[in-house]
Amino acid sequence: MAGLCAGALALVAAGRRSRQSPQLFVQSAAVWTLKPALHQSKQRLRFSRSLCSVGYDPNEKTFDKLLIANRGEIACRVIKTCKKMGIKTVAIHSDVDANSVHVKMADEAVCVGPAPTSKSYLNMDAIMEAIKKTRAQAVHPGYGFLSENKEFAKCLAAEGVTFIGPDTHAIQAMGDKIESKLLAKNAKVNTIPGFDGVVKDADEAVRIAREIGYPVMIKASAGGGGKGMRIAWDDEETRDGFRFSSQEAASSFGDDRLLIEKFIDNPRHVEIQVLCDKKGNALWLNERECSIQRRNQKVVEEAPSTFLDPETRRAMGEQAVALARAVKYSSAGTVEFLVDSRKNFYFLEMNTRLQVEHPVTECITGLDLVQEMIRVAKGYPLRHKQADIPINGWAIECRVYAEDPYKSFGLPSIGKLSQYEEPLHLPGVRVDSGIQPGSDISIYYDPMISKLISYGSNRTEALQRMEAALDNYVIRGVTHNIALLREVINHKRFVEGDINTKFLSDVYPDGFKGHKLTKTEKQQLMAIASSLYVSFQLRAQRFEENSRIPVQKPQMANWDLSIKIGDEIHSVIASNSGSTFCCLSREAGGHMSIQFLGTVYKVRVLTELAAELNKFMLEKVAEDTSSVLRSPMPGVVVAVSVKPGDVVSDRPCEERRLSPDCLPSIPEGRNRPSGTLSSPIYTDYHIYTLTIYTGYVFTSAVFSESTLLSARETFCEWNQNEDKSILLC
Repeated sequence: MAGLCAGALALVAAGRRSRQSPQLFVQSAAVWTLKPALHQSKQRLRFSRSLCSVGYDPNEKTFDKLLIANRGEIACRVIKTCKKMGIKTVAIHSDVDANSVHVKMADEAVCVGPAPTSKSYLNMDAIMEAIKKTRAQAVHPGYGFLSENKEFAKCLAAEGVTFIGPDTHAIQAMGDKIESKLLAKNAKVNTIPGFDGVVKDADEAVRIAREIGYPVMIKASAGGGGKGMRIAWDDEETRDGFRFSSQEAASSFGDDRLLIEKFIDNPRHVEIQVLCDKKGNALWLNERECSIQRRNQKVVEEAPSTFLDPETRRAMGEQAVALARAVKYSSAGTVEFLVDSRKNFYFLEMNTRLQVEHPVTECITGLDLVQEMIRVAKGYPLRHKQADIPINGWAIECRVYAEDPYKSFGLPSIGKLSQYEEPLHLPGVRVDSGIQPGSDISIYYDPMISKLISYGSNRTEALQRMEAALDNYVIRGVTHNIALLREVINHKRFVEGDINTKFLSDVYPDGFKGHKLTKTEKQQLMAIASSLYVSFQLRAQRFEENSRIPVQKPQMANWDLSIKIGDEIHSVIASNSGSTFCCLSREAGGHMSIQFLGTVYKVRVLTELAAELNKFMLEKVAEDTSSVLRSPMPGVVVAVSVKPGDVVSDRPCEERRLSPDCLPSIPEGRNRPSGTLSSPIYTDYHIYTLTIYTGYVFTSAVFSESTLLSARETFCEWNQNEDKSILLC
């Protein structure tokens, strides 16, 4: 009985299993009903609800046909605007994406290779061939993949195809951290204090770090997204950081240049959306607060920020526009800043593409940023002045991932979506997605399910609508992070706007454990479980197609039940009243999974008699896992370091290099592994060493013939680079 939404009338009394009289605690008025959760309509699958208000001028001609060099939700997002503008669209896809939503939405579709991104969505030759075959006049790269690849932009220009984005000069200038920082300084943009040149060696790194003052940030000049970055708090960490960062930079980007700057502790991450045309006009479209992050990846974003005052907002916007003009930028782009507790702000980097979180800006300004990018690429001037850009209301975005939030705030989950329904029936809710019931979440691409956006006249209303949207989101078949998202937006610190980039680690120092039930909430959960149990029992008493033989139905005014939540056992009395709730699954023996306040709870409901008899049942012995290594998430075994029977000496293991071809592709915009892997154990035991690559984590373990000697999980970073070998860590 998976996926049943039940509205119930239950008057439930409950208390701990004891001789005391139970107390009455839930009362409402409704009737027993059971109905299956409906699949979302085809219209909702194909088009997310838009909260943008700017229309399209049919007399303004742009392109006849546009190819989207991307997949998933962002491809669907671009196609949606193209349809509004009367532009035919071409989707590209890998062989495993042949039945994806973005392929069905587009007017044409071309397969560009097998599942690995290096052979499909990063395969420039195949994409260029698709452009020639379909005669597309323009290409929108979305985000990730080739969106900030200057060579791809050059190839398009050589073929006379328009790149929906800035020119190659801006991409190159802002893609190099050293060059971008120098340009920012020259444009009078606040920059983080640090060394502007290239650090030559570890000794020079230590000298520079001492001059700047600890802590310092060591990071690669090329790349971004948190790759090749190390925080150093002393000389020893600076030497180690220099070595590791240069190795990662070389293996990930083919460029081992490093820079060092002051590390801003506990900052906010605030970014300014800019929009520029080819005529020299430039606008800043207010800010986005992106401080809720895990592993340098954003989780919750909102616009505007609770922290900025009008003066700071204007200063940040003017500096962002000054930097854009300095590189003759023409398109939508984002200038990212770190903001300290005294509202001092420092340039971090500029992303020369459409951001994942652009919908919150669209909500508060009424602009369609994809439409504006297409107009600018065709050569049209901006239609607005800075004074025309409003802040209307408040918008919040939650990134809904197929991830297990109880493991490091989110390790990927794979599987098929057996049931999927977006909460589009709620007011002020927008969902940008590229999936449907039956879609596969695989190891090859980013596990994002959707971007869930709520909009309200103020922040309180936007938060209330987001909470309702998360509670009404139906996702079955994969593990998801809705429990974490719901806890974040309801946390006192978040509601008060007291956040920084360390919010998750500060609030959940031991990791996310789910919602902790209060006494009242626990009683509500027991009421729900009781109502479900009684509902199933009443339905089991019905006889279908039985109009001739009268059936004497048992009349029961009350149900004496025993409910187990975790290790606690409660006695309840259920009768005819209750509320609306959702049951995820029901199994034999009274076991149920109930999603309540965002968190899934395992409960067991039995009659009092069954509970008493259950004491005499033998308990299942837990599996002995002392000699078993379980991967923290799905993956591929890529290396076996030794053969059975080999003896480990006291000499360090040699560094091993693997070709990228042996690793599964990691999704766009995500951290990817690099570094050096060596055995943590020196012993004379006969051992078996296994390394499991699971997309974001390397799990390495050393076994004796029957015993697990050690296991280690290492979070690593990686960037796609077809020409370089991968250095494991």
